[in-house]
Amino acid sequence: MSSFPSEIADDTADEYERIAQGIARAERPRAALPKRKFRFDRWFRDTGWRHVVAWIALLFAVFPLLYVLSASLNPAGSLVGSNRLFSTISFENYGKLFTDPSQPFPLWFVNTLYIGGVTAVATVFLGAMAAYSFSRMRFGGRRAGLLSLMLVQMFPQFLAVVAIFLLLSAIGDVFPALGLGSQLGLIMVYLGGALGVNTYLMYGFFNTVPASIDEAAKIDGASHAQIFFTITLRLVAPILAVVGLLSFIATTGEYVIASVVLTDPNSQTLTVGLYSFVSQAFSNNWSIFSAGAVLSAVPIMVVFLLLQRFIVGGLVSGSVK
Repeated sequence: MSSFPSEIADDTADEYERIAQGIARAERPRAALPKRKFRFDRWFRDTGWRHVVAWIALLFAVFPLLYVLSASLNPAGSLVGSNRLFSTISFENYGKLFTDPSQPFPLWFVNTLYIGGVTAVATVFLGAMAAYSFSRMRFGGRRAGLLSLMLVQMFPQFLAVVAIFLLLSAIGDVFPALGLGSQLGLIMVYLGGALGVNTYLMYGFFNTVPASIDEAAKIDGASHAQIFFTITLRLVAPILAVVGLLSFIATTGEYVIASVVLTDPNSQTLTVGLYSFVSQAFSNNWSIFSAGAVLSAVPIMVVFLLLQRFIVGGLVSGSVK
């Protein structure tokens, strides 16, 4: 028994010695590792090819924009003279857009903003109400209605151009404000074609909002209308911004239906009006057309920058149910 304390002391000393040796080894400077020789083939196989693909995609996307901008600054009037980018810089084409009374570019610009803005706001409002109904209410034909919305959107809207023309022509005999040549009639056509896919996109986002919020509001005596306007719309602001942006872009860039419905030059949009610069047989002016195309992209860029912070969150959250 007398050796027991001495054995403990020896074990403790050995443990201290091992700890000291470990500390000494840790503090000992390590030998410098040999530098790994750079090999281009290994770098290209791991990450280099991604840089090449990215640069090719960037050039593929930017070159048409640079070419159109260069053509808009070239007063030659033809695309052949714009093969050398920015060889001639002049703002003459931009001035001609605002001085030709037979082709009222400022009026087309205002018409585009009006039709695109009203269509975007109405699409967001109507689509949000439909999505809220499908998401929060249970009624007969709910699933069939959702599937019908998706199936209808599988057919392009321009397939119904003939039917739209005949329908608006007949409506114009009774209500001229909704007939051919009216901007309101074109807005109604756009609304009918945009509600399906936008409603389904909003429906996925509305499902991410907890239903317990609605139940708590109902306990306090709130109705569906109060819940929708005061609570839900604020929580789904990202998807509202995304749908509004997509609707505005699609409306301002649409040509087929707008060219059929808008027969009066003073009520036409930019896409229809700009086509008149290059549709004539002997007076094609691609430079002025390019200048108008550059200016027509400004509203879309402004709206995109204003709603940029909502776009990523709205698209990602709306795709996950």
